[in-house]
Amino acid sequence: MSTETTAKYEFLGRSLIAGTVAAEKGSTFHAYHPVDGHALETTFYSVTAEDVDRAVVAAVDAFAVFAATSGQERGRLLRGIADGIDASATAIVERAMMETALTRPRLTGEVARTSGQLRLFASLVEEGSWLMARIDTADPARTPPKPDVRSMLRPLGPVAVFGASNFPLAFSVAGGDTASALAGGNPVIVKAHSAHPGTSEIVGQIVVSAIKASGLPAGIFSLLFGGGNEVGTALVQHPGIRAVGFTGSFRVGRTLMDLSAKRPNPIPVYAEMGSTNPVFILPGALQERGEQLAEGLHGSFTLGGGQFCTKPGMVFAEAARSTAFVERLRSTTKGGPAFPLLTGGIASAYKGALAGRENLQTAAGASAESGFSVQPVLLETTGETFFSDPSLAEEVFGPTTLFVHCSGAAEMLRAARELQGHLTATILGTEKDLEQNAELLSILETKVGRVIFNSFPTGVEVCHAMVHGGPYPATSDGRSTSVGSQAIFRFVRPVAYQGLPQSALPAALQDANPLGILRLWNGAWATDAKA
Repeated sequence: MSTETTAKYEFLGRSLIAGTVAAEKGSTFHAYHPVDGHALETTFYSVTAEDVDRAVVAAVDAFAVFAATSGQERGRLLRGIADGIDASATAIVERAMMETALTRPRLTGEVARTSGQLRLFASLVEEGSWLMARIDTADPARTPPKPDVRSMLRPLGPVAVFGASNFPLAFSVAGGDTASALAGGNPVIVKAHSAHPGTSEIVGQIVVSAIKASGLPAGIFSLLFGGGNEVGTALVQHPGIRAVGFTGSFRVGRTLMDLSAKRPNPIPVYAEMGSTNPVFILPGALQERGEQLAEGLHGSFTLGGGQFCTKPGMVFAEAARSTAFVERLRSTTKGGPAFPLLTGGIASAYKGALAGRENLQTAAGASAESGFSVQPVLLETTGETFFSDPSLAEEVFGPTTLFVHCSGAAEMLRAARELQGHLTATILGTEKDLEQNAELLSILETKVGRVIFNSFPTGVEVCHAMVHGGPYPATSDGRSTSVGSQAIFRFVRPVAYQGLPQSALPAALQDANPLGILRLWNGAWATDAKA
């Protein structure tokens, strides 16, 4: 076992299964430093099929106990995890910098986001109204007699969560999928991303410690390592798994969806699978602040090496009005640095995608010289060419964007109509622009999960109202979100109770309302019983 340390943390390199450390039995792999591509010292061991089964069985065994816990108990667990992450921020950030080459400020902010969203879900379940309790009381005098029917949301069961490459904390071991699943009362089994296993291990140990301190069953959490596809496939196909949370590429997300569909009992796969996040720049904005917007766009499509799922990957504006904007965008791109991408695979895919678009390249930044580094690139085309080549609308993960010179407003509307599903769409304009382009806004509402006005899409606020989702192929289910408190609804289902006595009902459905939550009582929202 390696003795490599990060800020006094000694790595085990092994999976954590229901509170115990797995044996060194599987194949091995390493993390790599993206700047120069060298392998980091710690050897990590992939789990075996028996380990996967052991983790799922432990989760199944723990489910009944965890599902019966109160919002206060789950809230304490989530807050304990958040406190542990904040206390270990230095070790987490140092290791994550080694494995991802993301900057210290970026990762420090991601630590805060991760602990913050855990506390957001803690507050949600402690308050309790999210349970959507509905009560329709009996009316025996009605013909036919009306029964007493009450319903609320209940957890699904063990959830498999896949860590994302581009967010080693916020979409990883204790990220949004894990937080929302635990908040809903579901055990979680995390498949750590092989690009940042050390970061994942530190956070996994924090989760294990918080569960132990809470007195809850150890089986409600396991962290599995695996360098290939076998572990993920085994998880999705295991009969004990009841749902999947995934953030990553369309190819892998689609594979998980298909694996689920082939099960004897298909399960929901909540997959965020990529997005090109179109930006529409209207004439008023170009006239008022075109060069300023060019600087902002460049900062957005290169932020984090262009590896945000909300990176603006294609931009539409009227050619006759955007000359100054484009000139500034070209010059800014040429002056930009090279960016180390997260993995060698991502870097190769980026270079391969650009190789097929060399005729569209109009500006490039500093050349890449080592490791997984790549050049930032600006691509440009006309509306006519864009419409004739559907591949130009596909996502390129990395520091590039495609600027489409439209002949006029009609071409911009056509572009909006022909969009597939995306996470976001951005409109840059004035209030008058919005009035004159009302149809554009109406179209975009049907294409994305979040419409943004006068700011860039990178940087997702974690709050109650946030929607981080969108129609297929951006996600597998456009009715859901993976960020914000509404994410909890992915991992629960409604259950109705008809004719049960008060003593047998869950507290949320009892007449006395011991939880003091907001409920729909005979069609009216209230916290007290209504006649």
